[in-house]
Amino acid sequence: MQCPVVLFKLPYLPTSRLSLHSSFLSLIIRPTKLSKARRPRENRSSIGRDRAMPCSAIGGAGGGGGEANGSLPNFKLNESTFLASLMPKKEIGADRFIEAHPNYDGRGALIAIFDSGVDPAASGLQVTSDGKPKILDVLDCTGSGDVDTSKVVKADENGSIRGASGASLVVDSSWKNPSGEWHVGYKLVYELFTDTLTSRLKKERRKKWDEQNQEEIAKALKDLHEFDQKHSKVDDANSKRAREELQNRVDYLQKQADTYDDKGPVIDAVVWHNGEVWRVALDTQTLEDNPDCGKLADFVPLTNYRIERKYGVFSKLDACTFVVNVYDEGNIVSIVTDSSPHGTHVAGIATAFHPKEPLLNGVAPGAQLISCKIGDSRLGSMETGTGLTRALIAAVEHKCDLINMSYGEPTLLPDYGRFVDLVNEAVNKHRLIFVSSAGNSGPALSTVGAPGGTTSSIIGVGAYVSPAMAAGAHCVVEAPGEGLEYTWSSRGPTADGDLGVCISAPGAAVAPVPTWTLQQRMLMNGTSMASPSACGGIALLISALKAEGIPVSPYSVRKALENTSVPIGSLPEDKLSTGVGLMQVDKAHEYLRQTRGVPCVWYQIKINQSSKPTPTSRGIYLREGSALQQSTEWTVLVEPKFHEGASNLEELVPFEECIELHSSEKAVVKAPDYLLLTHNGRSFNIVVDPTNLSEGLHYYELHGVDCNAPWRGPLFRIPVTITKPMAVINRPPFSKMSFLPGHIERRFIEVPLGATWVEATMQTSGFDTARRFFIDSLQLCPLQRPRKWESVVTFSSPGSKSFSFPVVGGQTMELAIAQFWSSGIGSHETTIVDFEIVFHGININKDEVVLDGSEAPIRIEAEALLASEELAPAAILNKIRIPYRPVESKLFTLPTDRDKLPSEKRILALTLTYKFKLEDGAEVKPHVPLLNNRVYDTKFESQFYMISDANKRVYAMGDTYPSSAKLPKGEYNLRLYLRHDNVQYLEKLKQLVLFIERKLEEKDVIRLSFFSEPDGSLMGNGSYRSSILVPGKKEAIYLGPPSKDKIPKFSPQGSVLLGAISYGKLSYVEKGEGKNPLKNPVSYQISYIVPPNKLDEDKGKGSSASTKGISERLDEEVRDAKIKVLASLKQDTDEEFSEWKKLSSSLKSEYPKYTPLLAKILEGLVSQSIIEDKVLHEKEVIDAANEVVDSVDKDELAKFFALRSDPDDEEAEKIKKKMETTRDQLAEALYQKGLALAEIESLQGDKPPKAEEGAEKTKDLFEDNFKELKNWVEVKSSKFGTLLVRRERRCKRLGTALKALNDIIQDDGEPPKKKFYELKISLLDEIGWKHLVTHEKQWMHVRFPANLPLF
Repeated sequence: MQCPVVLFKLPYLPTSRLSLHSSFLSLIIRPTKLSKARRPRENRSSIGRDRAMPCSAIGGAGGGGGEANGSLPNFKLNESTFLASLMPKKEIGADRFIEAHPNYDGRGALIAIFDSGVDPAASGLQVTSDGKPKILDVLDCTGSGDVDTSKVVKADENGSIRGASGASLVVDSSWKNPSGEWHVGYKLVYELFTDTLTSRLKKERRKKWDEQNQEEIAKALKDLHEFDQKHSKVDDANSKRAREELQNRVDYLQKQADTYDDKGPVIDAVVWHNGEVWRVALDTQTLEDNPDCGKLADFVPLTNYRIERKYGVFSKLDACTFVVNVYDEGNIVSIVTDSSPHGTHVAGIATAFHPKEPLLNGVAPGAQLISCKIGDSRLGSMETGTGLTRALIAAVEHKCDLINMSYGEPTLLPDYGRFVDLVNEAVNKHRLIFVSSAGNSGPALSTVGAPGGTTSSIIGVGAYVSPAMAAGAHCVVEAPGEGLEYTWSSRGPTADGDLGVCISAPGAAVAPVPTWTLQQRMLMNGTSMASPSACGGIALLISALKAEGIPVSPYSVRKALENTSVPIGSLPEDKLSTGVGLMQVDKAHEYLRQTRGVPCVWYQIKINQSSKPTPTSRGIYLREGSALQQSTEWTVLVEPKFHEGASNLEELVPFEECIELHSSEKAVVKAPDYLLLTHNGRSFNIVVDPTNLSEGLHYYELHGVDCNAPWRGPLFRIPVTITKPMAVINRPPFSKMSFLPGHIERRFIEVPLGATWVEATMQTSGFDTARRFFIDSLQLCPLQRPRKWESVVTFSSPGSKSFSFPVVGGQTMELAIAQFWSSGIGSHETTIVDFEIVFHGININKDEVVLDGSEAPIRIEAEALLASEELAPAAILNKIRIPYRPVESKLFTLPTDRDKLPSEKRILALTLTYKFKLEDGAEVKPHVPLLNNRVYDTKFESQFYMISDANKRVYAMGDTYPSSAKLPKGEYNLRLYLRHDNVQYLEKLKQLVLFIERKLEEKDVIRLSFFSEPDGSLMGNGSYRSSILVPGKKEAIYLGPPSKDKIPKFSPQGSVLLGAISYGKLSYVEKGEGKNPLKNPVSYQISYIVPPNKLDEDKGKGSSASTKGISERLDEEVRDAKIKVLASLKQDTDEEFSEWKKLSSSLKSEYPKYTPLLAKILEGLVSQSIIEDKVLHEKEVIDAANEVVDSVDKDELAKFFALRSDPDDEEAEKIKKKMETTRDQLAEALYQKGLALAEIESLQGDKPPKAEEGAEKTKDLFEDNFKELKNWVEVKSSKFGTLLVRRERRCKRLGTALKALNDIIQDDGEPPKKKFYELKISLLDEIGWKHLVTHEKQWMHVRFPANLPLF
C-alpha cells in the first residue's frame, strides 16, 4: 500500500503532550520503500505545501473561499476554537450544516471502515447522537485472528474438558449445551496484539520474571556458598560432582536470564452451540497475575458481535478489547483485535460522538459503522487481497451507504485490477459511495496511489491544513495566513491523465484510539485522516437525502461535491494537488436538493489519440518533450453510465442532453462547441496544441455543461496536463529560488539521452531557524510504477548538501523542492536555495546481463554520450534463486459466507505445497514472479504463504511482498494459498513455479572479473580495471563467468545466481571506493544460470569381483530379503504384533547370531505401539538388546578401530563400512538397554543403588551399561544424550542433567525434538523452578503446535 506513515509505531502522545511542535512527527516517519511499506496512510509528515510551478508565493486558499476554507487573517485561538481545531469540521462546512439541520448529523447512514480494525470500547464509539449503537459489526476480514476449533471434546463427570493447549478447563455448569460437544482451539495471544502492545507487555512480564529468576539465583548461590563453607577442599570425585551440580544450577539460571525470549501466553478458546447461537468463552489465566482470574468458567460467553454487540477485554494489564465471530459451524472462531490504532482513529474522525465534549465529535456523530479489518496483524497491519475482498462482501451484505478506506500503494496500471473490478460492482450495482485516501507521496506530481487516487469509481481525497488546525492541532507558533495542502499529500495526475485527487478535506485530527494505548485520543495526520473527514461529510449528506426522500447515488453525490467545493489556490495547476477543492457539505446539500429530479448518471470518459486504438486513457497527459513538438488530435468518447437495474424505458431511452463544451484555454485545447449526448454515448475529437507553451507545468480542462441547466456546473471534466521540460545542458543552475513555509518549486527537465544518474548540490542561505525540505525526483515509464527518488533534509543553518540518484535517459524528470509547510513558521525569513544538477551517464548495450552457465564471457559495449566518464565496472553475485514445483496441490471451495461474493459466487482456494531443504542456516525469501509486488494492479485476488518445519512450527509468513526470514538448518514446507472465484485461473496455477531466494553470506559472495580480451577469463590475462570513456567513442569489455569452485555447493542445476553490475561511480568518491555495485549511483541486475554438475569421475568404475560363491551369495540375498520383510511389518494391532513376533522368532532361530537381524528385532520392539505391561515390555527390550550385544565380537571391533585403514584400498573401505555399521548397532542396543533399565526403575519406584554400601560394592546394571556405551560412542551427542541426562537425573544431579540436555539441544542439527523439551520441563519441575516451567510450556506451543495455522 502506498506511502503510508506509521505514526502508530512511534511513542503515543498523551493529550497533555499534544502541544509539541508538529515537526516532531515529520521526518522520522517518511517511508523510503513504497512497495514494501504498505500501511495506513496516516501522517508521514506534518509539513505541507500547495504551489504548482512556476510560482513565487506560498500556497494558499483562494478562489473566494474566505472563512469557509480556513483563511483567517490574524488568526487567534480561544479554548473553544482550540478544541474545535482538534477535530476540524468548520473547514468543510460540517458545523454550519449540523447547526442548520441538527437531525442530519449522519443519522440513517451506515459506513464501512476498511482499515486496521476499530476498538468498540474506544471513547466516542459506543452510541450515536440519537442513542443507537454506534458499531453494528466488527470483522477481521484478513483471517489473522482465526482459531482452528475443529477439534471436538466432551466434558468428564466433573465438568472438565481438555483444552487444545492441553490445559484442563472447567466449564460453567450453567452454560447451555444440548449436544454436549465443545469445540476447542488455542491462540498465542501475542499474535492478536500489535507490536507496540506486545512490547509493553513483554517489559511488564520480563520485570516479574526477572524477580522470580533472581530469587532462584540467590537460593542457588546460597547453596553453593554453604557447600564451599563446609568443604575447604574438594578432592574426591563425589564432592567434585556435588559442587559441579550446584554450579551448574547457578549457571543455568543466569543463562536463562541472558537468553530469555517471551513468546507470550496461550489462551484457550471454547466454542459451543446453546441451541440458539454459537457461544465462545476464553480461558486467559496465563495472562493474569492472580491464579483465580481469567478462568474459563468465569468468562461471560460472547457470540458473533452483530448479534449482541458485546466485547471482552483479555486482562487489565493489556487493556485490549476483542470481539468474536464464529464461522463454519463452530470449526473456526475469529478473535478480532485491531492491528494498529489507525482504524479506530479513522472511525473517530468520521463518526465519534462525545455528548459531554461536542467540539470533539466526529464529522457525523449520528452515523453508524461496521469495522472491516483489512490490515493483517501477521504482516504488521499490511492489507491483503483476502481482507479487501471479504470487506467488500461484508459492506454489501450490511447494505452500507459508504466505505472509507485509508490504505493504498503505488500502481503500474491505474483503474485496473481484481479489487477495482469488485469496487466498480459495489458502486455501480449496490450504490455504495467509496471514499479513499489519495496517498502521502507528495509533493511530486503523479504520486497518487491505488485505489484512492487512481480508480474512477472511488472518491480520492487529498489532505488540507487550515490556519486553525495549524495553530491548534499542530501547535505551531504562528498559523499560516491561509489554508493549504499538506506538503506530503499525493498529487495527480494519474499515469493515464485523470485528475487523481478528487477533493480535499482536513488531513489531521486528535481522535479516539484503542484502549490498549492507555489514552483516549491522539494526533495523527495524513490523507488517512482526510478521507474519513470527507466520508463523514458525505454521511451528513446521506442523512439529509434519506430524511428528505431524495435517492442516494454515488454518481450524484460525487457530482455535488465536485461542483460545490471551494478551490484551494488560485492557479489552474493547483487542482492537481487539491482536486477541485475543499469540500463544502452545506453547499453540496443545496446542490443535491436542486438536482433531485436529474438522472443519476456517471459520465465515463475514454480517450484515444487519433488513429491509435490503444492505450485508452481518462485524460490527456503530455509529459515527454517529443510529444510537445506539434499539435495532437484525440478522440473522446463520453458514455453515460446508469446504475445497474435502471429501467430501459423510463431512464435509458428518455436520456438526452445537449452539452456545451468549454475549454479553459481555447488556444491550447480546441474542441467542438456542442454535443448531443444519448444513453449510447457520443464521441468527438479535440486538438491539443502545446507548441507555444513556456517551460513548466500547464493544466487545462474541457468541461461539458448542460445547455438547459448550466447551474449544474460541469457534468464531466477532461483534464489536460502538459509538462514542458527544459534542457539543462549548458544552462546555469536553478539559482536564487525563494522559499517560505509551504512553498514548492517544480522543474521539469528533459533528461538527455545517455544519462543514467544525477549528481546534485543544494545550497541554502538567508535564514536563522532550521529549515526542512522535501526533494523529490520522479519519472514515468510505461507499465511501471513511478520511478521516484526522494529525500528529506534539514538545514540547521545555511549550508550545502549533495545527492545522487538514478534517472532514465530520454524521459522527462520532475524535480520538486518543497519547504515543509510548518518549517520556519514564525521566522518571517525567506530561504534562498541554489540547486545545481549534473547529468552523468554510461550507456551499455545490455540492460540486464545473463551469464548462461558456459565458460564464455559476455561482451559489453559502453559509451559516454554526455561527457567523459570513468568506466569502472564492478559486479557481484550475492543471492541465489532455486526453482521449485509444488509437491501437492489442493483446490477447494471456501465454506463460509464471508467468502461468498455479492454475485452469489463462491470463492475457491488453491493450496500449493513446496518442499525445500537447507544444509545450514540461511536467510531466505520466497519469490513468485507472476504474483509478487502487486496488490491492486492484479487480476488475481490474493496470495499468502507460510514456511514451517517438520514440527509444524511456522518460521515465516507473508503475502504479495515477501520478506526475508532467517531459518536454521533443516527441511521445510512452504504452503502458498491462492484465491479466486474462477476455477480455470486456479487450475492453471497448480504447477506454479516458486523460487526460494537465499542471501549468500559475505564469504560466499562472488565478485566477478572483467577482461579486455575474449580469452582473458580462461587464460587469466588481460584483466580490466578502468579507463576514461570519451564521448563519441565506444569501448568494449568482457565479463567473465564465476569460477566453478566459487559456485555455492547448494546450487542445483537450473538455479540462478543473482547480483548487481555497475559501470560508473560518483565523481566525488574516494579512490578505491565504488567496488560494490549496489553502492554506486546506478546498478543493473546480473544473473548466472547454474550449469549441470560435472560428472563424478569415479562413478561407474567397476568394483572388484566378489570372492563368494553363487550359493553363498544367494543365501545372503534370501536372508536380507527376509529381514526386509520383517522390518516392513506393522504392529498396530494384536494380530499384526503376533505375526511380527512369530516371524522374528523364526528368523532368530534360523540366523541366531546375525547382528543386523537382532538389531532389527530390537528396533521393532522399541517401536511397538500396543503395550499392556510396560515393565514386561522393557524387560523384553533388555533381552533383545543383550542378544545384539552378545552377537558382536567386541574385541575384534575394538582392534579394528584401533588401526587406521587405507582410504584408497577398496576392500578395506568395505570392511570399514561394515565395522562402522556393527558398532552403530552395538551402541544402539546399549542405548536402548540403558533407557529400558531407567524406565523400569522409574515404573517400579526403585532408587538407584549407592556407589558404596559399607565395604561391599553393589552391582549397578544401568551404570555398567552406560560405561560400556561410553567405550564406543560420544554419549553427549544428540543421539545418545538422553541416556546421559537420565543417568544424571537418577543420581539426583538435576542441574548437571539440565546442562547436558541443553548442550544436546544446541548441538542437534535436526528440527527440535519434542522429547528433549518435555524432558527439560520435567527436570525444571523436579527442581522446583516454576517460572521456567511456565516459560518452557509456552514455548512448546511455538515449537510443537498441534496443527498448522489457518490462512
